[in-house]
Amino acid sequence: MKQRWTMPARDPHRFVNELDEAAIERLIARLEGRAKDVVFTRLFDKYAGHLSPGASAHVLEVGCGTGAMTRSLAGRDDFSGKAVGVDQSHPFIEAARRFAAEHGVGDRVDFRVGDAHDLDFPEATFDAAFAHTLISHVADPQAVLREMVRVVRPGGIVAIFDGDYSSMTYAMPDHDLGHRMDVALTTAAFNNPHIMRDLPRLMPQLGLQLQQAWGDAVVEIGKASYFKSFAETYAPYIVKSGMFSAEAVDAWLAAQNQAMADGSFFAACNYYTYLATRV
Repeated sequence: MKQRWTMPARDPHRFVNELDEAAIERLIARLEGRAKDVVFTRLFDKYAGHLSPGASAHVLEVGCGTGAMTRSLAGRDDFSGKAVGVDQSHPFIEAARRFAAEHGVGDRVDFRVGDAHDLDFPEATFDAAFAHTLISHVADPQAVLREMVRVVRPGGIVAIFDGDYSSMTYAMPDHDLGHRMDVALTTAAFNNPHIMRDLPRLMPQLGLQLQQAWGDAVVEIGKASYFKSFAETYAPYIVKSGMFSAEAVDAWLAAQNQAMADGSFFAACNYYTYLATRV
């Protein structure tokens, strides 16, 4: 099973506006499926309560995708403010508006097309801003963070949640092959797979004071839902980047599906939450 490194991988979320309709629909399905997966939703629930510092809080989600986290925030009993979501993808925003109406929160959310690197809001517009699995995908993480800081009022909250994707691993009997496939999958899916390691150093430089931080290991053993969807969605991008052949990726996927079927599956990844305030 030969590994080939012929071209740089192209994070599909970073280049979402260059994808065809079928690829975008697969990403929409992935984002909405993830939002229903209790393996993942509990991670948002752990910090969502910190995003509403007052009864009429004005909160921004940067890189909202299909709006699943913005909807979740708007539907919380302890949130009575206004939630705004911004994403670069027109199809994602159209889906976000549709799903918000279907979930009965359309009057509490506002979804707009926009660039996370250049937010179209005045300074100090929001009480809080958050990025949920965004910062690993963007072209310039520091530029995005500067914009989040700019649009939040002094003392306001900036929350960053994402994975340290060098920790992502799927079990394979051939450990060397498994490691190389893990690296290929991470390289294909994320523009900044190590960014969460850098944030504690970067935050003070960007006008942020870290208040709380914690980590969570997402692990599925025996059966899989979150990692099954992840593999099926992003493994094809390994082939597109030229890192492995289609036959090799298909064989890897088949091995993962067989492990799920016989109860021997294992996959894991570490995720981190940072809560900071604008100085």
